[in-house]
Amino acid sequence: MNWNDLVAEIAAVGSSGSSSENITGIEYDSRKVRRGAVFVAMKGGTTDGNRFVDKAIAAGAAGVVSDSGATFDHMVVYRPEVPVLEVEHGRRALAQASAAFFGHPERKLAATGITGTNGKTTTAFLTEALLEQAGRTTVLIGTIEYHVAGETRPSIHTTPEPRDLFELMAEGAARGATELVTEASSHALDQRRVAEIGFDVAVFTNLTRDHLDYHGTMENYFAAKRLLFDGTVYAAPRVAVINAHDGHAEALATAARQAGAAIRTYGIGEGDWRAAHHTLTAGGATIELESPAGAATIESHLAGEVNILNLLAALAAAHARGVAFADLVEAAPRLKPVPGRFQPVKAGQPFAVIVDYAHTDDALRNLIALARQMVSRGGAGARVITVFGCGGERDRTKRPKMGQAAGEGSDFAVATSDNPRSEDPLAILAEVEPGLKAAGARYTVEPDRAAAIRVALEEARPGDVVLVAGKGHEKEQILADRTIPFDDAEVALSTLTQLGYGKGQ
Repeated sequence: MNWNDLVAEIAAVGSSGSSSENITGIEYDSRKVRRGAVFVAMKGGTTDGNRFVDKAIAAGAAGVVSDSGATFDHMVVYRPEVPVLEVEHGRRALAQASAAFFGHPERKLAATGITGTNGKTTTAFLTEALLEQAGRTTVLIGTIEYHVAGETRPSIHTTPEPRDLFELMAEGAARGATELVTEASSHALDQRRVAEIGFDVAVFTNLTRDHLDYHGTMENYFAAKRLLFDGTVYAAPRVAVINAHDGHAEALATAARQAGAAIRTYGIGEGDWRAAHHTLTAGGATIELESPAGAATIESHLAGEVNILNLLAALAAAHARGVAFADLVEAAPRLKPVPGRFQPVKAGQPFAVIVDYAHTDDALRNLIALARQMVSRGGAGARVITVFGCGGERDRTKRPKMGQAAGEGSDFAVATSDNPRSEDPLAILAEVEPGLKAAGARYTVEPDRAAAIRVALEEARPGDVVLVAGKGHEKEQILADRTIPFDDAEVALSTLTQLGYGKGQ
């Protein structure tokens, strides 16, 4: 593929020059440009790739695709040695260039996109597992990790940049993958990171307060999620799977239906795919499933009502992708919990320790409600103890809400740090405390996360449930001056051992 072949597949508003040189790669990071690569210079939230065009050309770029707008003429006049293509939207151009360069893997993979504030990761893992158990080969893109036709790789972003996404898709397709399951974050949808992917199935889990540091308002946040369904920016999905319990369900279903999508709702006691009755058990739940495809009793090993909803979403999505109802019923009991989502830590202690990714007030309330159900089976006097924090450089308005959620549901709460980044951890905690006080909670503040986990574990008595919330699968703590290794599950296990549990286990 040469420059002229490539730019024929990119929507442009202007161009200068041409070239027959063979294209060796597509890059959006000037530091990765090698001779023969095309550099896509695009504006971002914190930087502008157009500032690094000179560096890319010096590294051997064969051409530049730029969304520089007003400075485009300047670039053409002073950079005649390489062809330049002007585009309106840098990331869409990056997606178009990447799709072309990597051989259009989006045409070889049927895509399922999952969006929502909470539950994306679990729903994505469950959907992938159902597809795999039906004999499909998959590519999974998500928060915890990426899967490429059975190979696991570390996750860099929930939804990566288009160049990286198309490369992963191409590798999967080359290995026989036919299905793509990807989390679609609101940032990614707003920034057009999933441009050029035609989603066959789109799933909406819920919308609760989060990411307002980026979106500004809940209206903008919902508008970003809606893009996956309404056909205004991305092609409308063939099937839209929507949580019937969410307050935005009706508006989203209307928008998707008007765009041509078939609608499937799910819920507990309502929706097309519904848990008509359910019983929570120590090992998960027994679910009386009713759906347009049939009815059955399912034994699930996923804890709590939240995971019933995640399972229903995955069942509806996999069925929309052609998996037979009988195969779904057979596969459901074999589904495993997702790493960092209600993950138990066991060292022989007489109380439960659970690590979970819950980092919004809604997710924290759901997590604590599940823990409350557990302690109700643990005998009189059993308590819920919650360790939680709020991230730095993120939506500050949710901090008191997180404090109130923790305080209202817990018998004892420990407020601590959770990736404070450049902010003062004590300043963050000062914004959390009003919520704890409003809830009338018994609590303490400990900015050192390891020390906070120890406080909670030392407090625990037989029958209690200790929740360590916020980081889940994450393996590091981001501080102002450095990033340090930090795994909640490992810290909890080590602390339990130091406290004398697990001896001889």
